[in-house]
Amino acid sequence: MRFPELVYRNIVRRPFRATLTLVALATAMTAIVSLLGISRGFRQAFADVYTNHAIDIVVSRQGAADRLSSSVAAGMSNQLAALPQVARTAGVLLETVSLEDEGVYGIPTMGLATDSWLVADYELVGVAPAERHASPFRARDGRELLIGENLAGRLGLSTGSTVSLFTESFRVAGVFRSNSVWENGSLIMPLPVLQRLTGRDGQVTYINVVLDHESERPDPTAATRAIEAVDPRLLALPTAEFVKTDTRLKLADGMAWMTSLVAMVIGGIGTLNTMMTSVHERTREIGILRAIGWPRQRIMLMILMESFGLALAAAVVGSLAAFVLTSLISRSPAAGGMIAPVINAETLGQGLAIALGIGLIGAWLPARRAARLLPTEAFREIA
Repeated sequence: MRFPELVYRNIVRRPFRATLTLVALATAMTAIVSLLGISRGFRQAFADVYTNHAIDIVVSRQGAADRLSSSVAAGMSNQLAALPQVARTAGVLLETVSLEDEGVYGIPTMGLATDSWLVADYELVGVAPAERHASPFRARDGRELLIGENLAGRLGLSTGSTVSLFTESFRVAGVFRSNSVWENGSLIMPLPVLQRLTGRDGQVTYINVVLDHESERPDPTAATRAIEAVDPRLLALPTAEFVKTDTRLKLADGMAWMTSLVAMVIGGIGTLNTMMTSVHERTREIGILRAIGWPRQRIMLMILMESFGLALAAAVVGSLAAFVLTSLISRSPAAGGMIAPVINAETLGQGLAIALGIGLIGAWLPARRAARLLPTEAFREIA
């Protein structure tokens, strides 16, 4: 009998126990891949908010505990637009609102100047590209808003519908579509109106900056220095760094890894218990193998390969389950179209490495115990 065949037979000789171990490891793998995928999805959706509009630098308030709740003077946008390397800027007031009548809470809402290039940058559903240069905001009282495609579908709203917000009625001036899941679940309102409703007159949360790529190759480092020189209270960061260092995203990543760690421990304990029991039941068999000349390293390799095989199978099953689970979660009404997990090769690779690591670590002690068994000790235990 060849060595790989022996390893396989040892795995399937106790099908019930092997299945339980496989289920435990696959469950841990499903949790790990799903959580990492959802966390990466949040990060990707947040990054798309800026990359979709070719934002190079995001300017917020220096020292703010949470950059997304920082406060910058709205007039600062025009000052930054006058800098040599800057092509255009757009101040954004970011708030979270609720539509109580619809039973929907925690909706991200962006306040933008009605004549901002950023408003024209959104794709309006049902509007021809040639007509998108005109601002969709036309009401003099400003009681209009744009709604993301996912949120509109969730609430059954369309252009011309009316929603109640802050005890005031607002007309839906248009439904916009974005590559960012986060934006597709958000609202856009005229900046002065959102400032009035939230008591933040003359303020924005951050300023989006697009550098001039036409005249010469821009230097982001020099541009950030020039921006911060305008006002030392400003914090200018390249888009990638702004997203990478965001407190909320770091918290989401931390929670995903902490929960994954619990799943790893549970999977490791299950593997340890299974392999330890397997070694104990096969004491005589291991003793015979040692008696006919098997070296300790080969005995140890056999036990590790058995655990490796279980872990590999669990990784495959867990990955498939993670795809199904995250797909169901993203489509559920509770998610509200705000979750788009990113399960890519990197996520699967990390999950596979973790699963195999759990399998090998969990089998290490049983493998060492099996390798140290002497033939005489094995037969003495049986007797």
